[in-house]
Amino acid sequence: MTLFDEDIKYMRMALDEAHKAFDADEIPIGAVVVCQGRVIGRGHNLTEMLNDVTAHAEMQAITAAANTLGGKYLQDCTLYVTVEPCLMCSGAIGWSQLSRIVYGASDDKRGYSTFIHRHPFHPKAAITPGVLADECKELMQLFFKKKR
Repeated sequence: MTLFDEDIKYMRMALDEAHKAFDADEIPIGAVVVCQGRVIGRGHNLTEMLNDVTAHAEMQAITAAANTLGGKYLQDCTLYVTVEPCLMCSGAIGWSQLSRIVYGASDDKRGYSTFIHRHPFHPKAAITPGVLADECKELMQLFFKKKR
């Protein structure tokens, strides 16, 4: 399986998480953390359910992954997230030392790249944007259209 095929496979899992958020009337963002071909953390937005502005999909997935590994550093792991991380999540991604960040849709309003021109992740982290971007974007648009 090529890296591209793996990216599609795991982004589909992140989209499954985003659909869970959608179904729970949460902003539909999902995330998974993969290490050595194994999903070690999953999450979707829980900000409404937990009444917690920090309960983003990335934060949920990072916490689950750290608990799975028994440590706070996620070196040699990849985060797949359906929407470009915000500044808060980018900071957590950097502190957790994730080696690779793969995201779907860009976020022109709240994504990290809107605020800074250099990525805030670990200096050696690789970033792959745009994986299944149209599907990720469509889900977000559907959610907000439903809200109006």
